[in-house]
Amino acid sequence: MLTRKQHELLCYIHDHLAEQGVSPSFEEMKDALDLKSKSGVHRLISALEERGFIRRLANRARALEVLRMPDRAGSAPTPGDNVVPLRPAATPPNPRIVANDVVELPLHGRIAAGTPIEALQGTESLAVPAALLGPGEHYALEVAGDSMVEEGILDGDYALIRKTDVARDGEIVVALVNNEEATLKTFRREGTMIRLDPANRNYSPQRYRPEQVQIQGRLSGLLRRY
Repeated sequence: MLTRKQHELLCYIHDHLAEQGVSPSFEEMKDALDLKSKSGVHRLISALEERGFIRRLANRARALEVLRMPDRAGSAPTPGDNVVPLRPAATPPNPRIVANDVVELPLHGRIAAGTPIEALQGTESLAVPAALLGPGEHYALEVAGDSMVEEGILDGDYALIRKTDVARDGEIVVALVNNEEATLKTFRREGTMIRLDPANRNYSPQRYRPEQVQIQGRLSGLLRRY
């Protein structure tokens, strides 16, 4: 049985994965459940993982997979209820991928995780475990710089990018600036401006007018070679 908050969080993660192809950030989960801090989200995530409803995937920026779901059919629980009945193992929102499946992604050069640099377009490809990818079309970029280290994105990593031209606050995106420079940053809206945030206290946010920024994808995963 799940508590009401555990049930709400699991349903939110499931729906977000089905809609966006990537699990929500801890900030998004905190806001969706009206929690006061991210520590509450961590406790709920740990409880769901221990009960076998979700798992965390290694080397993923947003690394949650829903394994089974509670039964949401019928009437909603009454305000006094604190548990939710479960149904047998449900089909995950995306088909399970065999662990050793490999996908060849186009590798489009290097992308800045520091000062924006010219976006390089190459013809190479990168072999990527299919389990690291969600739905949709993807490509890979080699990370150059250290401004996203506090998100665990290091110089020389390969960023696995899901193609999209839209982004929500808090998502890590590939942003093309002034049609000539690409950078990997956290996307924010700040009044009438777009703010691209680094994850390194030694770097400052970059602010642009909306017409200067074109979203070219969202971070789906990371690949690191040793």
